[in-house]
This record gives sequence, C-alpha cells and structure tokens, in this order.
Amino acid sequence: MTSFTDRPSADQAYTDRHWQSGDGLSLHFRDYAGPEGGIPVLCLPGLTRNARDFEGLAARLAGRWRVLCPDMRGRGDSAYAKNSATYNPLQYVADVNALLEQEGITRFIAVGTSLGGLMTMLMGMVEPGRIAGAVLNDIGPVIEPEGLARIRDYVGQGGTFPTWMHAARALEEDQSAAFPDYQAADWLAMAKRVMVLNANGRIVYDYDMKIAEPFEKPGGEAGVDLWPGLEALQQVPVLFIRGALSDILSPETLAQMTRRLPRAEAVTVPRTGHAPTLDEPEAAEAIERLLARIVTPVA
Repeated sequence: MTSFTDRPSADQAYTDRHWQSGDGLSLHFRDYAGPEGGIPVLCLPGLTRNARDFEGLAARLAGRWRVLCPDMRGRGDSAYAKNSATYNPLQYVADVNALLEQEGITRFIAVGTSLGGLMTMLMGMVEPGRIAGAVLNDIGPVIEPEGLARIRDYVGQGGTFPTWMHAARALEEDQSAAFPDYQAADWLAMAKRVMVLNANGRIVYDYDMKIAEPFEKPGGEAGVDLWPGLEALQQVPVLFIRGALSDILSPETLAQMTRRLPRAEAVTVPRTGHAPTLDEPEAAEAIERLLARIVTPVA
C-alpha cells in the first residue's frame, strides 16, 4: 500500500512516498508532481547513492514533468535487505517494476546514473517499449576495470565523522581527482547527498554496507552482456553523458555506443569524473533537448 505518512513541507517540491518490493521491503521514493497523463521521468541513482542525487534535476523539471526518484533497497529511506544477495541489478529492476506497477506507469523516461544506467539497459532488454527516452550518465555496456577496482576499494568501507565539514573533507581527499574544480561548498553539498546523521550524532554513509558483498564478486556489477539492452533503445531519444575524467566510461566505449545508436546525442562534461551531477550546464541543457524530442511539457 502507498504510504502518505510524510507530507511535503512548504519548502519541498515533492512528496515522500513508499512502495513494497516483492520480498516485502518498504522502499521509498520522492514524487515530484507534474501534469496528469504525461510521461514521467524516472531517476535511477548510482551504487551508493540515493534520491537526493537528483535534487537539482528534479527541481528544474518539477511542475513541467512528474519526476520519480527512488531509493534502491539498502539506500536512503528504503529498508535494508535481510539477504545481501538481493543487492544486485536484476533485483533492483524488479523493485522498480513494482513501483511502476503501483503507480500505473506504462511508459517512462529513464535517467540512469552509473548503476541506474545499467538498470535502464536491463529494462531495455526485456521491455524496450516502456522506455520513451533515456539518459545514460557516465555508464555504458563496458565498464573500465580500473574504475571497477576503485569502486570495489571503497564500497562498504563505511566511516563516521563528527561534523559535516569533516565528512566533506574526507570526500575531497577521496574524490578530488574526479572533481578538481570543487570548492568547500561543493564538497559539503555532496556530503549531504551521500551521508546522513545517525542516532548517535555521527555522520555516516547513507547505505547498507552489505551492498558491497555481491558487488565484490566477478560480474556483480551487471552480470550480462548489455549491448543488446543499449541497442533496444534505437527507436527512442537517447542521451549519453560522460565525464571527461571518467574512469568508468572510456572515450572508446562512448564512440562505440554512438556508432550503435547513431541518433543518440553524446555530451562530455569537462573537468569532471565519475559521475556528473547533471547540474552542469552541458548536461542540463542536453537533458532539456532530449525531453523536447519526446513531448512538449506544460509551460
């Protein structure tokens, strides 16, 4: 059943809502209102990320488009899984399908960052007709091994911090190579997207550390050939976004993606690694161009 226990405050453009997974977990999503009967935008976050990652994008689109930003199981305000083996892309897709069924959504525009892009391609393999358009943010069917090694090195390691500034400095130490132009305010904003204040008054990462267990196994990032999933999107508007400093999506893979989907637009965000926030001007403008190709939103 849908929960409306958390109503939006005056400064929120969204409602906090919930849906239930097939194995009984209560999962959370942000629901930004848009015109009735329109095609909604479904924002799917990266491996350790959550609905807050899309705050900027959703705020820009809210009112013109309905935007759904789910927390995958084990992240944000969604319940943690009892069985860590369910932290895998196929289960995440099944969870999202349950959300779409609850909301009566038959077609949607997918915006997938990293893991969310893998999920988009997986959904394309099974029911491509449901996807009206797609943004694949710094991800493709081939994931660079050095990037995978970096992610496996930090996922599930945890860590706690006494203040938000300590948390921001820790992120800067770990990720400054990916975001060389970030200032203190940028790192603080990132910290508040990926971390949360726990019951003990410490700042901690906002995900179940056990999500690392399946990911550590070979093939745990997706487990299947995703080129067919990409090619299934040939008939709809598609946008590829790559961070120029990315160690996950190589220029060679991006070039191959554009050869296979010649109608897709490819945009590279300068001086940015994995993954662009989608608030960069290059990314934001490209997303608006993609949406304009799908349907004219309400003014």
